[in-house]
Amino acid sequence: MGKLGGFLSIERSGIAYRDPTGRSHDYREFLAPRPEAELRDQGARCMDCGVPFCHNGCPLGNLIPDWNDLVYRGRWQEAAAQLHATNNFPDFTGRLCPAPCEAACVLEIREGEAVSIKQIELAIIDRAFEEGWVRPAPPRRETGRTVAVVGSGPAGMAAAQQLRRAGHAVTLLERDEAAGGLVRFGVPDFKIEKRIVERRVRQLIDEGVQLRLGVDVGRDLDVRELRERFDAVVIATGSRVPRDLPVPGRELPGVHFAMDYLYQRNRWVARQAGVEARQVGVEALQPVVEPAPGEGIYAAGKDVIVIGGGDTGADCVGNALREGARSILQLELLPRPPASRPDELTPWPEWPLKYRLSYAMEEALSAGLGEQVYSASTSSLTAGADGALTALRIAQAEPQPPFAPVPGTEREIPAQLVLLAMGFLGPEQDLLDKLGVERDGRSNVRTAKPYETSLPGVFAAGDARRGQSLIVWAINEGRQCARMVDRYLTALGGEDGDRVALSARDEGIAGHADADSGPEGPPQHVGPGIKAE
Repeated sequence: MGKLGGFLSIERSGIAYRDPTGRSHDYREFLAPRPEAELRDQGARCMDCGVPFCHNGCPLGNLIPDWNDLVYRGRWQEAAAQLHATNNFPDFTGRLCPAPCEAACVLEIREGEAVSIKQIELAIIDRAFEEGWVRPAPPRRETGRTVAVVGSGPAGMAAAQQLRRAGHAVTLLERDEAAGGLVRFGVPDFKIEKRIVERRVRQLIDEGVQLRLGVDVGRDLDVRELRERFDAVVIATGSRVPRDLPVPGRELPGVHFAMDYLYQRNRWVARQAGVEARQVGVEALQPVVEPAPGEGIYAAGKDVIVIGGGDTGADCVGNALREGARSILQLELLPRPPASRPDELTPWPEWPLKYRLSYAMEEALSAGLGEQVYSASTSSLTAGADGALTALRIAQAEPQPPFAPVPGTEREIPAQLVLLAMGFLGPEQDLLDKLGVERDGRSNVRTAKPYETSLPGVFAAGDARRGQSLIVWAINEGRQCARMVDRYLTALGGEDGDRVALSARDEGIAGHADADSGPEGPPQHVGPGIKAE
């Protein structure tokens, strides 16, 4: 464990952010690094509990007490090895994961006292890259089997990397002009700079993954050809169908889905970064797609309303603020959560249902431009004489489903741009229809066997399989799906008959040889840590 009694003598130090007033004027990451001595102290607070509930809180099963202790003892390279033993992209999760591991920390029984797991994770991986410890790991032997992974988000990237390291020839297919999925195009640079994504894409390429960009499977590449050319296919297309707002005026110009706006803003930032890179003689591998004439979505100088109180809505707020919006109002249908964990609803170690001020609303409030309204039901949108959006009409919503509007509480709010960030309903159906895979009741890909669809040799992982979820679940799904694909390909045979399959190694380590047939799918167990080279 860390320091004996450290959790009693050392206070928690949470994640540090740059000043909200200053950071809202640029697109650099808002996380601020901590000094090494402080990080070692935070690692010392970990008790190495007999039952480490943080393992259960983390979908990846990260070996959290192990690398907390290694950081405390200054053994950073070993900590990086332990971190990579369970997580392909801790530089993504250390920036974007909401840290359910901290909510499940035993110290969090006293609310607000959890070990600062997320900031330690991020410090480990950033140092690993600085020191050159993160290197490509191509396979030692080839299996002669081929796999296509459709979709290059975290699930697709993780599946591709695991399968390539097992010796399979992997092709990663992406319809956009750069890899990374929503981490690349949906999440703003001030949460994760795209150089972070690009270096992981480069690692995949250096390991031998074939990357094909601008290929829309089902249109540019026929699904029949896809299945004929590859021994296995992984669907990792995410959950991209947005929830709409069926109210009068929805069709007005100025009402857009949040992801359409975020994609345009991320591409704009990427183009600016590309210009700056070329000015100093650095090759820029950046998206270059421009919005079609007349189709740009702009917040500058407008009264912006964001409908939806989640992460996507916060990202819209942060972008609109940086773009120069006149005012920003964020609406949420549900009541405002309580200030602290309600034990009767979400007792420890569950994820607590409580109010959290988002980074973006903190910035907007600091600038005097933001406002949050809870229990808000939208009834209609209004146009002016020129047909353009001018206002949005809302009412107070009942606190319980179906959250009906309360009579007599209606009011109208000026708006020239409304962004719909109300979540996602499931994966896009066109590719799934062409493949002919079965769907579940929520339109996600049904996997009767662990990660295998109704079509033999066709697998699914990530949000396309489980629905809209966290990045840690996406990476976990990609890793576990790769394990099932490897087992399937091993049964087919290959050029290297003596190759030890991933599945066999996993069974020997985990002791769960019969668990894959269970109702929960493949075991969530992860292998033990690996030694630093």
